[in-house]
Amino acid sequence: MTQLTLGKALNAGLRKAMQDDDKVVLMGEDIGKLGGVFRITDGLLDEFGAARVIDTPLAESGIVGTAVGLAYRGYRPVVEIQFDGFVYPAFDQIVSQVAKLHYRTQGRVKMPITIRIPWAGGIGAAEHHSESPEAYFVHTAGLRVIAVSNPEDAYRCLRQAIASDDPVIFFEPKRIYHHKGEVDLDASLADAPPMGLARVVREGTDATIITYGAMLTTALDAASAAEDDGLSLEVIDLRSISPVDYDTVAESVRRTGRVVVAHEASREAGVAAEVIASITERCFEYLEAAPVRVTGHDVPYPPAKLEKFHLPDLDRILDAVDRVLDRPNSLTGAES
Repeated sequence: MTQLTLGKALNAGLRKAMQDDDKVVLMGEDIGKLGGVFRITDGLLDEFGAARVIDTPLAESGIVGTAVGLAYRGYRPVVEIQFDGFVYPAFDQIVSQVAKLHYRTQGRVKMPITIRIPWAGGIGAAEHHSESPEAYFVHTAGLRVIAVSNPEDAYRCLRQAIASDDPVIFFEPKRIYHHKGEVDLDASLADAPPMGLARVVREGTDATIITYGAMLTTALDAASAAEDDGLSLEVIDLRSISPVDYDTVAESVRRTGRVVVAHEASREAGVAAEVIASITERCFEYLEAAPVRVTGHDVPYPPAKLEKFHLPDLDRILDAVDRVLDRPNSLTGAES
């Protein structure tokens, strides 16, 4: 096992995928000589050359459109969208072509495109640099949507995404790019759990917290704080938010009977709403209380000095736990 930051694990995953398959090509703004804004592609240009690590114009629609053409020709393009808020110019290409071509051609055309998106807030960035657009892509049939939370998953799931014949939106939580963890660089993909499986990160009995991405760290901190108060909280990292591994989720909910779902994105029609609706359909008779969402507020992402009031924190998650447990001192009825 090797200690790597999440960013370095992604770099290692890209390198391994390119070594394993010479049809893997990288495309994006400033990913070559600069190595990417977050240095995720650092060193890959020198190792693999400008024909496989391609600096593109500042035109996201053109980048993704070119990736579609490359996929037609048998390549496996890996596209970097420099920041989450820059993906919108490519939205038409993604939802109209990338997500639909395999289905429309009855399998004759595959779209093995991986679209990497540095994602979400917490770094004090400027406008359009801290978006959480995952619900748009979760709603789009034909796309896999992955959100990693640790270096090991970053390394393994990125390799799995690139090897997949399905198009994958791959969200990378930028505020934990520097978090370290152990990574098995020699692990075989054949022996690794599928990227679509959720993971029970912490076992518990009183309530289940479901989340993904950088929010996992906050959820685990909340579970540790609750333990000091005599509560046992189970924490699930979804990893894949489309499709969702509802078998793992339902097994947990049937044991605890209480659910909190947390994410940074806005509340209205977000991933939490879909997860809670699906839990209710599958586990209604096991629920001891109505599930609660803890999300970002329904406002455009605020200026950097205000983002701490927008992002869900430990206190908001613990308040939601109090509500599902019907404990005193909770803000019952208030939005989380």
